[in-house]
Amino acid sequence: MRVSRIQAEKNRQTVIDVASRLFREHGFDGIGLKDLMKGAGLTQGAFYKQFVSKEDLVAQASKRAMESASDRWAAATAGNPGDPLAAVTAFYLSMGHREERMDGCPVAALGSDAARQGTEVKASFEAGIKEYLEIIGRLIAAANGKEPDSKAMAILSTMVGALLLSRVVNDHDLAQAFLDAATEQVRDTVTA
Repeated sequence: MRVSRIQAEKNRQTVIDVASRLFREHGFDGIGLKDLMKGAGLTQGAFYKQFVSKEDLVAQASKRAMESASDRWAAATAGNPGDPLAAVTAFYLSMGHREERMDGCPVAALGSDAARQGTEVKASFEAGIKEYLEIIGRLIAAANGKEPDSKAMAILSTMVGALLLSRVVNDHDLAQAFLDAATEQVRDTVTA
């Protein structure tokens, strides 16, 4: 049965959405095309009508994951307009976010995988990281009226590192300690 162009595009977007979540949970190499397509409710044969290669899908899914993460940051800032940087920090450095592998930060979930990918995947991550830095820079300027200079990079590095470390330990108290220490460090970095 032939599908319409509109349905084909909807199917493509569904595959990208599903892949962005499943890659964050399993890694780029941790899930095959058959399971990805099954997760999207499609057959494996439909994949090659939608994408040139798995690498093409990885790049598209990475871009979607980074966009989704930026949207979550925007929602956090909207939820606390009085102190939006604290809102982002509280959301990002939380045990809830630690547990959200499918919908959590793609940099923490896939950063080491992305470093081994081609230029298209790295470009998706780079664009998303630049967006993170822009958001943090604006929030720093709003919080203390100063130019963010390298503070945004230090804050992002601290946040991603703490989230990643919290995810690789079994001890919940140690995981919480990483998140708490990073929260304190972010606060100190902004006021310094």
